[in-house]
Amino acid sequence: MTAQLNPRGDVAVLVPAAGSGTRLGPGAPKALRLLGGEPLLVHALRRICQAPSVAVVVVAAPPDEVAGVRALLAPVAPVTVVAGGAHRQASVAAALAAVPPDVPIVLVHDAARALVPPDLVESVASAVRAGADAVIPVLPVVDTIKEVGPDDAVRGTVDRAPLRAVQTPQGFRRQILAAAHAAAVDPLTDDAGLVEKQGVRVTCVPGSDHALKITRPFDLLLAEHLLATE
Repeated sequence: MTAQLNPRGDVAVLVPAAGSGTRLGPGAPKALRLLGGEPLLVHALRRICQAPSVAVVVVAAPPDEVAGVRALLAPVAPVTVVAGGAHRQASVAAALAAVPPDVPIVLVHDAARALVPPDLVESVASAVRAGADAVIPVLPVVDTIKEVGPDDAVRGTVDRAPLRAVQTPQGFRRQILAAAHAAAVDPLTDDAGLVEKQGVRVTCVPGSDHALKITRPFDLLLAEHLLATE
């Protein structure tokens, strides 16, 4: 059954899904790798569309996979699929250009965070709606962090108390994100980093252990376990 997006929602979610995912090993583009028999992208879209604020979803697919991704997602949700760019930032910009002009809040979500809870999507959207210009979900850093020099010698231990690990979806007032992409010079892998360069304050909300990023083969095994316990 196809999920129906909320026509009264005020949020568009952009999903850059054109990356190759080389750290997962050879195979299909990362977003199309299988988790529990279904592509990561399908898992992510299914959860995104359960968030009641979401009215529009735009996926940036590998340019030679646009038709296939459109057919793959048609039974899942009514989404727009566009051709992604050579890097993540270009894919986000392409997806942003396809969002209807009357949608005021835009979230950017990595397909690799396939098990994102709908409540996290809603939490980020709500924080933007409440007045924040940019919002990121974060988790405390639990490992000890060392600064290491080029000679592999430890230079010091970093205080982890103020450090946070950043997840997606990241949320923005639409005009803030559009302006940051228009002004971007060097590609970044983080949209919050783009708006930071424009002097925009970025607000944090609690993240979720389920929104882990699937990057390595071990991450797939962990995600399989989480999926089995849902």
